[in-house]
Amino acid sequence: MNTEDPIQTITVNSSKITLLGTAHVSKASADSVKNLLDSGQYDAVAVELCPARYNSIINPDALAKMDLFKVIKDGKAAMVAANLAMGAYQQRLAEQFGIEPGAEQRMAINTAKQHELDVLLIDRDIGVTLKRVAANVAWWKRAGILVGLLGSILSREEVSEEEIEQLKQGDMLETTFAEFAEERQDLYEPLIDERDRYMTARLLQELADKGHENILAVLGAGHVAGIAGYLQKGDTKPAETINKLEALPKKSNWAKWIPWLIVALVMTGFIIGFQRSPELGMTLVWEWIIINGGLSALGALIAAAHPMTVITAFVAAPLTSLNPTIGAGMATTAAELYFRKPQVADFGSLRHDTTHWKGWWKNRVSRTLLVFIFSTMGSAIGTYLAGFRIFEKLS
Repeated sequence: MNTEDPIQTITVNSSKITLLGTAHVSKASADSVKNLLDSGQYDAVAVELCPARYNSIINPDALAKMDLFKVIKDGKAAMVAANLAMGAYQQRLAEQFGIEPGAEQRMAINTAKQHELDVLLIDRDIGVTLKRVAANVAWWKRAGILVGLLGSILSREEVSEEEIEQLKQGDMLETTFAEFAEERQDLYEPLIDERDRYMTARLLQELADKGHENILAVLGAGHVAGIAGYLQKGDTKPAETINKLEALPKKSNWAKWIPWLIVALVMTGFIIGFQRSPELGMTLVWEWIIINGGLSALGALIAAAHPMTVITAFVAAPLTSLNPTIGAGMATTAAELYFRKPQVADFGSLRHDTTHWKGWWKNRVSRTLLVFIFSTMGSAIGTYLAGFRIFEKLS
C-alpha cells in the first residue's frame, strides 16, 4: 500500500503492529488511514486518543452537558481552558483547508466500525500529561511557556499547506509546544518520550489481552520512531509502565501550608495594627479590602464579567483570601453563572468561537473560565501586594 505518510511495521512475537504517522489536520492523512483499513489486512486500529477525547469525537453533544461550576470546583478550569486553546489552534488551522480537526482519528474510528474492527485507545489522558509537564518545569519558567503558547494560539497568521504537512513531524501537543519542546528536555520528556513509552505499553497490553494479529496504529508522525524503538526493545511489564506514567506528581508537603502561613501573617499584621491603635488597625483592614478586592474585581472586569460579578469579586476576594479552602474564583464563577448562564448554543459554538481571541469574551462558556482565572489571579496578586503593604505600614 503506497502512502506519503511515514509508516513502519514492527513484529512482536507472531503479531504485527503497523505505525502510521499522520498530521492531525491533513486530508491526505485521513485518506491514508481509510485506504489502509479498507485493505482488509488489519484486525484492529489503535488511535492516539484517551477515553475523554474519544468520547468528544463520538459524542460531540457531550460538551453541552458539561457542568461548568463542577469543572471549576474540581480544579479543572485551567485544564479545560488549555484544552480549548489547543483545540482552537487546531480548528483554526483546519478551517483554512476545509478539514475537521482530528479527521484522521475520526476516519480511523468510523472505518473501523464499518469493518467491525476493535478500536484501541492508547494515548494518556491529556490532563495527566499537562500536570506532568507543569511538574517537570521549574515554576519560574512556566510564565514564558504560557506566553509563547498563547501567542501561537492567538496568532492570526495563516499557515501554508506545506507547513500543515510538516506537522507530521509531531502531534497536536508537540506542535503547540514545538518551539520549546525541541530544545527543552524538561518539556520533551513528559510531552513526547513519556507518551511514546505509554502508547507502546498500551499496544503491548492490547496484544497480550486480545491477541490481535495485525494492528494499525494511527499516530502523530513524531511518535513513530520513538514507539518503534520501544516496541523493538520490548516491555515485559506494560501494566507497571502504564501505572507509573499515569501517576500524578506529588505536591511538596510544605507547599500546602504556604496559604495558611500567609493568612497567619496577615492576621498577625491586623492584630499588631489594632494593638498599636484602632485607627492603624482599620487602615490596614481597609487597604487589605481595597487592594485585594480591587485587583480581583479588575480581573473580573478584564474578563468582561457581569457588573454584579465584578461587585462579587470586590466583596468576596478579601474574605476568601483569608480562607485558603475557598477561592475568589469560586465566588465569581457562581455569580457569573447565575447572572449569565451559558445557553446550549454557547456550548455548540465554543470550539469555533475560541479560534479567535475575541470569541473567548463573546462565548459565555469561555468567558466564565476567563472570569474564574482572571479574578483568581487578581486576588492572588492582591494578597501579596496588600500583605507587603501591611508590613510596610507596621515597620
